[in-house]
Amino acid sequence: MESHEWVEINGGEATVGISSFAAGEVGEVIHVELPEVGADVNAGEATAEIESVKSVNDIYSPVSGTISAVNDAVSDNPELVNSSPEADGWLFKINCGDDASVDGLMDQAAYDQHTSA
Repeated sequence: MESHEWVEINGGEATVGISSFAAGEVGEVIHVELPEVGADVNAGEATAEIESVKSVNDIYSPVSGTISAVNDAVSDNPELVNSSPEADGWLFKINCGDDASVDGLMDQAAYDQHTSA
């Protein structure tokens, strides 16, 4: 499934957000629904939701594991998803262990090619 989440894995924990491209496409974000810390998620599963003035969009988990943290700042200030989607606007973190598989996920070059088509 091709979607617009990014993932950064560091020490068995994956940080997840949406790409700058997606943040521009969804329009002004007005509400973010984040998962519960401690919830188990599977790769490819709808895990969070972003509501913009244009639409409501599911956010899919790129890896399987347990939600270890959520970014409360985006709940209080959903505009962070637009202004800093790949930094301050991250959405949630997943404890995915050392064996997290990113096989099948696009790297940045493939994603850039996908979004420019």
